Amino acid sequence: MATIRLGDEAPNFTAQTSEGEINFHEWLGDSWGILFSHPADYTPVCTTELGTVSKYTEEFNKRNVKVMALSVDGLESHHGWIKDINETQNTTVNFPIIADEDGKVSELYDMIHPNADSKLTVRSVFVIGNDKKVKLIITYPASTGRNFDELLRVIDSLQLTAYHKVATPANWKHGEDVVISPAISTEDAKGIFTKGVNEIKPYLRMTPQPNLD
Repeated sequence: MATIRLGDEAPNFTAQTSEGEINFHEWLGDSWGILFSHPADYTPVCTTELGTVSKYTEEFNKRNVKVMALSVDGLESHHGWIKDINETQNTTVNFPIIADEDGKVSELYDMIHPNADSKLTVRSVFVIGNDKKVKLIITYPASTGRNFDELLRVIDSLQLTAYHKVATPANWKHGEDVVISPAISTEDAKGIFTKGVNEIKPYLRMTPQPNLD
């Protein structure tokens, strides 16, 4: 089992899901993607997580992001649990959940950490670009629910920095000023970033977010 690192192509797979058999790369198409694992069906933290993701559908759609979940439970379990999620979280689960009973996808993405649990997955998150490359990896323990506002923030940063020669500073949020790439001279930056360049230090230059009107 190879370690997946940032910049690697996201391993492709075909799996049974709550929405039928899916080939991961074909399903992604030209979209960005989030693949995230949850330890087990009918568990409290996972129930709140999948409910939250469902409520964020519009935000993911705005960013051209498709979401797919995974656990090692089977399809029958998934379908029953989805009813519970819809009921208790006042939402409708509208994304596929992989039934990884044989653990093939979990192993492919190194989602089972034996010193945490020998059978159940940790809370892994993989953000995948529209070039099928892995852009972000975050791993949470089973006891800590994920912050999906943070995932949206990171996707905003990833999509911005993929197309503009900038980086995002600590605690940055969409709409705030960004850092100009150190590879660009201040003179060149003034020609590229027409909204203005604030040179704090020669290596620390700020500019308004370039992809906003």
